[in-house]
Order: sequence, then C-alpha cells, then structure tokens
Amino acid sequence: MTTAQPGSFDTFLRRWEQSVGAHPENTFLLFQEDDGTQGQWTYAEFDTIVDRFANRLYANGVRHGGVVHVCLRNSPAFVAIWLAASKLGAWFVPVDPASTERDISRQLERTHPTVGICARSRNAVYLSAASKFDIMVIEVEENIAGVANGNALLDGARVAYFDSHVMPSDRLAVMFTSGTTSEPKGVVLTQHNYSHVAGAMAAAASLRSEHRWLIVLPLFHANAQFYGFASAIAVGASVALTSKFSASRWLEQARVLDATHASLFAAPMRMILARTPEGAVAHRLELVWFAQSLGEDHYSRFTDLVQCRPRQLYGMTETVAVVTADDNALPTHDVIGRPVHGRAVRLVDPVTDADVGDGEVGMIVVAGSRGEDLFSEYLDEPSVTAGSFFADGDRTWFRTGDLAVKTELGALRFVGRIDDVIKVAGENVSLTEVEAAVAQAPGVLEAAVVSMEDPIRDHVPVAYVVPNDPANPPNITALASWAERALSPKERPRDWHIIDELPRTSVGKIRRFKIRSE
Repeated sequence: MTTAQPGSFDTFLRRWEQSVGAHPENTFLLFQEDDGTQGQWTYAEFDTIVDRFANRLYANGVRHGGVVHVCLRNSPAFVAIWLAASKLGAWFVPVDPASTERDISRQLERTHPTVGICARSRNAVYLSAASKFDIMVIEVEENIAGVANGNALLDGARVAYFDSHVMPSDRLAVMFTSGTTSEPKGVVLTQHNYSHVAGAMAAAASLRSEHRWLIVLPLFHANAQFYGFASAIAVGASVALTSKFSASRWLEQARVLDATHASLFAAPMRMILARTPEGAVAHRLELVWFAQSLGEDHYSRFTDLVQCRPRQLYGMTETVAVVTADDNALPTHDVIGRPVHGRAVRLVDPVTDADVGDGEVGMIVVAGSRGEDLFSEYLDEPSVTAGSFFADGDRTWFRTGDLAVKTELGALRFVGRIDDVIKVAGENVSLTEVEAAVAQAPGVLEAAVVSMEDPIRDHVPVAYVVPNDPANPPNITALASWAERALSPKERPRDWHIIDELPRTSVGKIRRFKIRSE
C-alpha cells in the first residue's frame, strides 16, 4: 500500500518515472469505448507506449520547449501524448475536440505548435484550420487501437532523445479557461505545477495504490488531469477512463469499472439523477468530489446513489491543486470547506484587497508561488497576469475573482463569480445560489439565472429553465408560485423562460454571457 508524498518530486516526469519503477505491474489505465469494449494497461505497458509516442513526436520535430496542439476526446492516445510531451520537455495545448475552425485557428495562432494532433474520424475542421499554418498534422484513432502497434503515429524508426534536461520551471501545458464569463485565457502550467498537484491531490483524497478513479469529464480540462490522473500517478493508483460522459450509464460504469473515487461538477450530477433508470442499483464509492453547490434534495439523492456523502471542493486551473475542501465528518451540500493543508486563503474586498469581516462576502485570494502551487502566467497577457496578483508582505496572492463568505463554523460557502452577484434593491443576490434552488423546482431539469436591469430595484434575476420532460414543460405560473414559497423576495426571478438547452462549457458550467447575448 503506497500513499502520497507531496513535494518529493519537482517535475511531473519524475513523478511518472517513479511510479513506473515502483508499480510496474499495477494497472494504470482502463479505457471503455462507446460500445463498452475495454482496454487495460499496466504502468510498465503504458510507459512503453509513451516512449513510442515521444519518439514519433521527436521524429516530427518536437524538441525541448516545443509545442504539441491536441484536439482529441478522452482516449488512451490523449494520455500518451500528454506524458510523451512531458518526457521531451515539450508542452502541450489540450483543447475542446468540438472546437470550431475559428477556435482552432486562433489557438494555433497563439501557441505556434510544431505538431497538431486530431482524430482521424473527425479531421475535416482541424485540417481546414491547420492549412493556414506551417505545422505537421498527425491523425490518430481515439479508441484502443489508437495505441496499438501499427498506429500511424507510432510507426517509424526509434529516435533517441534525452530527458535529463527537463526542469521544474519548464512549461508543460497551456490550458484555455472555460470562458463562462469572457473569452478564454491561456493558463500556463509548469512541470513543477503538475508534480505539485499530483502529490497534493493524492494527499487530499487519502489516495492509495489500490484505489481507482472514474473519469468521465473531458481530459482537456484541469479537473480530469489534476484531480484524477495526476493524483493516481503519484501513488501508483489506476484510472478508469470513459470516452465521453453518459448520464444514464454513469452509475453502471462506476460499478462495472470497479471505481472507488469520482470527481464531478454539479451540473453532471443533476443530469445523472435525471437520467439514471428507476430501480438502478447503487454503487458504493469511497469518495466523490464535486464543484459548484447542489441543492439539498439533489445532494441527498446523489448520496443515496453512491452510498457516501459527496464532498464539495473549490479550485481553479490557476490554483492548480484545490484551495478548500469540505472536511467535516458529515459534509453538506452548500459549503466549499476550509483551506486544505498548506494553503493560505483570505477573503478580501475586491477593490481594496483589504480583509473583510466575518460574515461578509469577500473575494477569495490564495497565497502561493507562481509555477509551483499557482499557475505561472497567462499566455502572452502580461497586463492581465500582473493584475491577477498582488504582494502583501513576503507573500504573493492570486485574485481568483470568486466570492465566498465564512460560515459560523469557519467553513467557506461559495457565493459566485464577482459578476454573478447582483444588487437587488441594495441587497446582494447570488445567481449561483438561485440557480441551485430553481434546478429543484418541479418539472425542471436545469436552470440558468441572469441579471436584468430594473428601474426600481437596480437589477433583478431572470430564470431560463430546461424542462425535465420537453413534451410537458412546467407552467410559468406554477414556477412563479413555487418561487414565492421557496425563495426570498429578492431572489425570486422576475421573469421566466422555457428553453431547450443551456449554453455550457464542456464540463457543464453555464456560459451566462452567451444567454445575455442571445
């Protein structure tokens, strides 16, 4: 049985090499394709695959500091390319495989990759975007065959390369933010960042080598990389990876793949509750992490499905490891908890950076070292980077842009992004909290709540709801009556809209600015 040792390794490459050496026969990856077909590899077997990928990338011009642009769904090939880039001292740019041609062109223009990698089955958009740039495009399969002998990426003579030059400060990734309130920013992450998050998140989860993560969230997002894969690598644990998220099959997949741990967002959890078949057999998990508050009823029902109380946590791509987590013996649905070990957190006035009093809403700021336990910088945006940090004494603090309040018991409760909190007749209203409540209204599958200017109250909430049954949507009058019983006067939506679907990021976060612009 092996447990995490945070800080023992200063590069992610060393983390991987240590686990391969210490746990060669441990299962590293189980992959389930759309049709249920499974592939499985040990640490030693997958390291051989990673070496072959690294050699092929090297043969195509990728060197230390080089860039690999990756536009793939969850797949063994994605994982192998990530680890191969780490071995080469290169950095990769993982992006949404549903990106438009315009999105891909903009990413390629900003990152200047040597090699771009896309799926053979979905190559048209990528090839069209890449044709405007001088890059090598390699097409791969996103299935088990994608890492088998004879794959186009892996063919060719073996090329020697050396990893002794890989340093902690070397860039390993640029991840574009979700873009829930604005256009995405490129978050620059180092080898040290990934090594740190591996140990820190394994420790936070009390992860051991016999544990297994179920990962259904997209791999190009920080959650799947940081909380699942990196922490597993730190202790020689395994990962069960699905090609995509299926709300109706999630519980079955957890059972069939023998998962012990899972990490989700609130929106996918609500979808799982809505789509899990009646009478489905619960599967006991040891730990479920989740982000973004759930309503109390949804929390209770999900607890029944997984036979453990999910623990809410808070973190961002920029903070690398989580900042807070609910560590109570009986975790609840609406707190993000206390600072995890090693984290210094304050709530400050968003304008003055002065600490706010107990019970007052303040912006979360996090102390740390850039390139180690905080991200390095925003790609080619020095002014935005500079404005995101401030010095206080001998510490550097990162402004998260998220608001929270300290409860009477000392835990933090998430309130929302700065622009998700509105003034209604002079009183603060969290759109995030109203959304969590409205999502529990009868006949509602999910909801978004936005702000609308009001000549009397300054701003008022407006609700957009997706019906649980599109053929029988909830009645607007009934929803308004429900709100009178369930919400305070300042929180009640002043207008209601029934829509087919919400504009979301790939991990389910609502893109409110898209609703406002439509």
